[in-house]
Amino acid sequence: MNSRYYPPIVYQISEQEEGWSVKAILHHKMNLSRKLVSRLKYTEQGITLNGRRVWTNTKVTAGDTVEIRMVKEQSDDILPQPIPLDILYEDDSLLMVNKQAGIIVHPTLGHYKDTLANGVVHYWQQKGESYRFRPVHRLDQDTSGVICIAKNPYVQQAIQEQMHAFTVHKQYLAVVRGRLPRPHGTIDAPIERDPENPHYRMVIAEGARAVTRYKVHQASEEASLVQLQLETGRTHQIRVHMAHLGHPLIGDPLYGDPDLNLRYEIDRQALHAAELGFEHPVTKEPLLFQAPLPADMRELLDRLSFTISD
Repeated sequence: MNSRYYPPIVYQISEQEEGWSVKAILHHKMNLSRKLVSRLKYTEQGITLNGRRVWTNTKVTAGDTVEIRMVKEQSDDILPQPIPLDILYEDDSLLMVNKQAGIIVHPTLGHYKDTLANGVVHYWQQKGESYRFRPVHRLDQDTSGVICIAKNPYVQQAIQEQMHAFTVHKQYLAVVRGRLPRPHGTIDAPIERDPENPHYRMVIAEGARAVTRYKVHQASEEASLVQLQLETGRTHQIRVHMAHLGHPLIGDPLYGDPDLNLRYEIDRQALHAAELGFEHPVTKEPLLFQAPLPADMRELLDRLSFTISD
């Protein structure tokens, strides 16, 4: 295969799909966006049928193979830096990382170094590989845990579509103040940006729908260890929802009480992305990735006399 391209993504036509157009296969079976199909049309060997470049209105026959090939990319705007990475999994399509707390995912204005992106680009460069840094989702700077990075636009789009369809499993662990009134429940409360503070989110009737499910693992009058699952992915969703219930995350400088936070000796919100599961866009296999609880949260649980299990 030409070294200009990533490995091809292949789809074989079934008897039920005979007579469909290549375009229909691309959109409805391979789940490509119109934007990506348009880009591939103008790429040499971007879309082929049985190894030959064709128009997208070409009809297919059972047993045919449709292939897409994407040109290799690189992140020229990201400075490679040797930042330690805790890699959970990697293949030709995905890189799964256990992000440490305190590191931003992607460079921003005025913060173009010391991000996860800088470390990942350096890691790929050292391996002699070229990819554009494509995070499928984000984690707050001070949230640790599993994050998914796609190696091409098809994979990024496919997993994001699973997220929009609420088929991605996202599970977090948090330590919150106080004892929740119920052992489990659902928070369905819309979230919107505070018009007076662009960094702050709040529950407001006119906001975007946000749904969080929670289950209490351990609790005392002082604090609770809570497992949370997201049905939506709003900015600061868990932090906003728990504060809305009157149980802000311990250590949260934005939605918690700074004076009370000092006593717990943790310098960030006690929130960890523990699990992430989805269907692999290429192999179609179900995947589940887990990240162990980091040391600062383990120490917090120990100070609270909570039992810690692996």
